[in-house]
Amino acid sequence: MTRLLLNLPELLYRFINHAVFCYSNLAGILPYLTFASEIDERRERGRSLLLLYSMNTDPQIKAIEQRITELISAEPELFLVEVKIKPTNNIKVYIDGDQGVSIEKLVSYNRKLYKQIEEEGMYPNGDFSLEVSSPGLDEPLKMHRQYQKNIGRFAEIIDKEGQKREGKLVGVDENEIIVEETKGKGKKQEVVTHTVPFEQIKSTKIQIKF
Repeated sequence: MTRLLLNLPELLYRFINHAVFCYSNLAGILPYLTFASEIDERRERGRSLLLLYSMNTDPQIKAIEQRITELISAEPELFLVEVKIKPTNNIKVYIDGDQGVSIEKLVSYNRKLYKQIEEEGMYPNGDFSLEVSSPGLDEPLKMHRQYQKNIGRFAEIIDKEGQKREGKLVGVDENEIIVEETKGKGKKQEVVTHTVPFEQIKSTKIQIKF
């Protein structure tokens, strides 16, 4: 008992030092924990805003898809690829054709669609802008008809595992595409054929080669 009492001051000293050390460490990491918490809150807020924006624009996208589809229905060689709406109410409509689509037709459809949107009051006070165009080379292929019209051209295909292939698009059916990739040079050159199912494709972009 006497020995325990004699060591009591030392035990208290060690306990106090340990408590101060723990508090010091906690104080050191507390700003980082607070900062990380703020980042998580901002990310969650951002996701919520994106979800809300997506829910708000989905009916508008569907309405515009319906109208542009009706406008181009008289020309069966044309087809709608995609409609995008930015938070600034910038509407982008991508139209393509089995044999391409002329600038004159794009301008005409832009005017007709703009008039419909304006007359129907889809955006109060005319608070929107509209661009009707054909997909550029920087836009990935999205429709089966786009793959078909680009047979014979070079393409870059990235699958869902991140593997990239470059070669000539030589075949397309309902489920897959066939790409010929040229490897090596001179006498060592060889052509390798790849069959890629659509379900494995992440993106396909057409390349211009001379």
